Amino acid sequence: MTVKEEAYALVREVAEQAKLKSGDLIAIGCSTSTVQGDRIGTNSSPELAKELWAGVEQAVNELGLHPAVQCCEHLNRALVVERSVMERYGLEQVNAIPQPKAGGSMAVMAYTNLKDAVLVEDIHAAAHAGIDIGGVLIGMHIRPVAVPLKLKQDHVGEAAVIAARYRPRFVGGARAVYNDDLL
Repeated sequence: MTVKEEAYALVREVAEQAKLKSGDLIAIGCSTSTVQGDRIGTNSSPELAKELWAGVEQAVNELGLHPAVQCCEHLNRALVVERSVMERYGLEQVNAIPQPKAGGSMAVMAYTNLKDAVLVEDIHAAAHAGIDIGGVLIGMHIRPVAVPLKLKQDHVGEAAVIAARYRPRFVGGARAVYNDDLL
């Protein structure tokens, strides 16, 4: 399977397990260095990011999801989103343009390919689910309560993948009854 196919299958699997619906926000972080088997932050690859983005983009477009693509720590893990997402969630735009060595190649692809891309500092833990390709730490972007997903597609290239979805918080006490569809 190519990395494009792996990325596509991964987004589809997470969306299915997380029960995402059209309009939901999905945080995505990816180290192209680790996908190649290198140490994170050492070998950013725009060419590989182009393949990965093609798979992600195809899946999110088919599913009607809104990606929030995380930059690396050199841009303080800011996120690339569509302007409409920024406005919908009341986010604040920041002034930086992701580069392969300052933001990461995957963020560059999102910034280049989303219809009206902007960079925001934070999405205020608004994502309905998240995908971490290569240990880039995206958990802070997922709504509480984050629930880990057990994935069949647990690698992209050489990079380990971790994903999570949110579930609504439990409220009430001993007499509360919960909706099993939301677990």
